[in-house]
Amino acid sequence: MPRNLTFVILIGMLLGVVAGFFCHQVLGDAGAAERVASYFSIVSDIFLKMIKMIIAPLVFATLVAGVARMGDGRAIGRIGAKTLGWFMGASLASLALGMVLVNLLQPGRGLDLPLPTEDAGAVTAKTPDLAAFLVDIVPASIVEAMATNSILQIVVFALFFGVGLAAIGDAGRPLVRAVDAVAEVMLKVTGYVMLTAPLAVFAAIAAVITTEGLGVLLVFGKFIGQFYIGLGLLWALLILAGFLVLGRAIMPLMRAIRGPLMLAFSTASSEAAYPRTLERLVETGVPRRIAGFVLPLGYSFNLDGSMMYATFAILFIAQAYGIDLSLGEQIAMLLVLMVTSKGVAGVPRASLVVVAATLVQFGLPEAGLLLVLGIDQFLDMGRSATNVVGNAVAAGVIAKWEQAHTDLANQPSDIHDVAAKGEATPAPEVAVASAASAPS
Repeated sequence: MPRNLTFVILIGMLLGVVAGFFCHQVLGDAGAAERVASYFSIVSDIFLKMIKMIIAPLVFATLVAGVARMGDGRAIGRIGAKTLGWFMGASLASLALGMVLVNLLQPGRGLDLPLPTEDAGAVTAKTPDLAAFLVDIVPASIVEAMATNSILQIVVFALFFGVGLAAIGDAGRPLVRAVDAVAEVMLKVTGYVMLTAPLAVFAAIAAVITTEGLGVLLVFGKFIGQFYIGLGLLWALLILAGFLVLGRAIMPLMRAIRGPLMLAFSTASSEAAYPRTLERLVETGVPRRIAGFVLPLGYSFNLDGSMMYATFAILFIAQAYGIDLSLGEQIAMLLVLMVTSKGVAGVPRASLVVVAATLVQFGLPEAGLLLVLGIDQFLDMGRSATNVVGNAVAAGVIAKWEQAHTDLANQPSDIHDVAAKGEATPAPEVAVASAASAPS
């Protein structure tokens, strides 16, 4: 993969803005703009489909291999508990930060919009049901789960499969090698797909600017600006938390994921950055068994940017209509979002479903979703990149905690070392997991 891919993606973004602005100015007619945007979208839609065809086998292979490497149920339980504990803390911090900022900055004040009549411009959304969510976690068919890219169901099946594979010992070693080979193949395919990323980024940006124009950024500039300030503070909070555990190793980790960050930002899909994020984490010294375990769980339980957006958008809508929510109601909303946001895949616009459903639960007008719908692409870009940061930091932290628990140098960390029981070779530049000497 070209080392300057991040720079080429940035060029694609800028050219997309120019092309979209030109088309928006020349076409004028909304119908014509929609048609031209649909032509642009063909390229970005194909790219996202190529990414999605990689996700299911890659998640399955890396998670199964990671669990099989751990060897026993105690290690799996220990790492799983640490991972979910970190995720819950990060989720709570993301939601709370969004709630505090929107109350301080008041982005919706002054709009004074009249309450819409019932069903006027309503955006329908199925209210998440906890019982249905819990039942849906377990796949009725792994084939169906992979066909629909249901990440959480794939994770559950892979956990069972990996535990079973570890339990049969030597008899399962050929299958472990086969699963490792699948992961290697999918990462190689990822490299081929990433070569088309700049073109896809160009098309995605051009499509949204063609239909919406640059004017939408000016109209909602205050909301967009304040939301990105919030994301900046969330990044700082996540990096600070990572620094407390990893010390100075957090900065090389952040530099390593610049490419995946740019890809997630420009395509507005943290899922698109998953394969490259996994690859870069392993290159920085995070053992593949840890990265392959933490990242798939993160895409279901640790979408920090999406969760902050949920509180930010809901309270913005309430302010825009002059509806005051008490502190108790806001805390209740935060707790509801802690549950309903889990299992939301890191794909474009998925957060809108959670926002719409929460509006219904708290008696807020569904039509308010239309206020943010036009600018959601620009908001999704930031929250998708933030999701990548949160999951990358989580993987590095869990790796360091595991290094403190047991000597990882005596366990296989490279994808080729499982069958041979070879010793892990630290990454040449930065070994996040073995940064024991770094100041914490």
